[in-house]
Amino acid sequence: MGALFHAGVVYVHADLPEPDAAAREHSAQLSQLIAQVISAEGGAIPFSRYMELALYAPGLGYYSAGAQKFGRAGDFVTAPELGPLFAQCVAQALAPVLRQLGEGAEFLELGGGSGAFAQDALTHLALLDALPARYAILEPSADLRERQRERLHDTLPAALFERVEWINAPPEAQWRGVLFANEVLDALPTLRFALHEGEVFEEHVVQGADGRLRRTDRPADMLLAAAVRHLENSLGSPLPDGFRSEVLAQLPYWIQAISGTLREGAMLFVDYGHPRRDFYAAQRAGGTLRGYYRHRLVEDPFLWPGLTDLTASVDFTALAEAGSGAGFELAGYTSQAGFLFGNELAQCFQTLHDLAPDEATRYALSQQVKQLTLPGAMGDAFQAMGFARGVDFGHAFLQGDLRWRL
Repeated sequence: MGALFHAGVVYVHADLPEPDAAAREHSAQLSQLIAQVISAEGGAIPFSRYMELALYAPGLGYYSAGAQKFGRAGDFVTAPELGPLFAQCVAQALAPVLRQLGEGAEFLELGGGSGAFAQDALTHLALLDALPARYAILEPSADLRERQRERLHDTLPAALFERVEWINAPPEAQWRGVLFANEVLDALPTLRFALHEGEVFEEHVVQGADGRLRRTDRPADMLLAAAVRHLENSLGSPLPDGFRSEVLAQLPYWIQAISGTLREGAMLFVDYGHPRRDFYAAQRAGGTLRGYYRHRLVEDPFLWPGLTDLTASVDFTALAEAGSGAGFELAGYTSQAGFLFGNELAQCFQTLHDLAPDEATRYALSQQVKQLTLPGAMGDAFQAMGFARGVDFGHAFLQGDLRWRL
């Protein structure tokens, strides 16, 4: 039975499995590091700084350590982990762009996960005669990078594996190609804000006298205050007192950093989130921040740092603004279900169904489609947004266009 602590209140969750001794020790080490950072930075750090340490502290953060993250043995299941259909549909969408760009076109995947997406995408791009000259994976986690390398080495033909390269930062030289990110934006360390008597405050993290981490609000700096006022202007009315949520004020700079050298090509982002008016609706007055541990929702972001994934939904209106601000054309925006069905999901399913060796495999394929597309699963909760520069990418968004909601 796990106990969740938040602002002095204890939440008891009987369904949370206890970490083993080694995992607890790992979490204790990260907690100690976070406490040291809080002390060194004046007794409080912005929540975004806490989230950065919890997820990415070298050797200790959730994505930097060695525990299983993806799949049924980990803490969550991403679309590529369900099977090959998701990656095949993404390949169908991006193959025409790679063909338009011709020889020398590259593929950049942000955050390679377990390597499942790269394995299935490269295999399908080969069948479509649209292989990139290079398949680069920008993966900050040394542990995940090694897992990806091992998987792709063992599963891909040598001619395909030779095209894969791991990079530490976005390309510095000008390049042409496609950029793809699945469930990356939701893991960016986010600012948290609250409105008190019409003023903007930023959520910080402090360590109480009992040693536990707690959240407290402090007056926002100019960047955060301006970002919240921009939201209110966009929404057409002030956010109510007591409203608390997230805003990725750094998103325009992040988009520019990852795409600034993409001279010609397309970008595709798939993630869970909402257009702005829904993101900041009254029913989400507490924000969208949440944690996941062993496929269970965690209410307290301070439970077992380093063992719990922290995530927040994506404001797709903000993403559209950031992409357009970086000089790209908004090519389309739709639900994951609309995107997949618009990019040959039925055809890909039928091909795999016909090749399936037994009924169990066919049943698993059907379940994969349901999980990817049903409204109660990933179908509506996840959305796809595309950007283009010097190429036609609108063909990937012909079904279920949602740009009017932005």
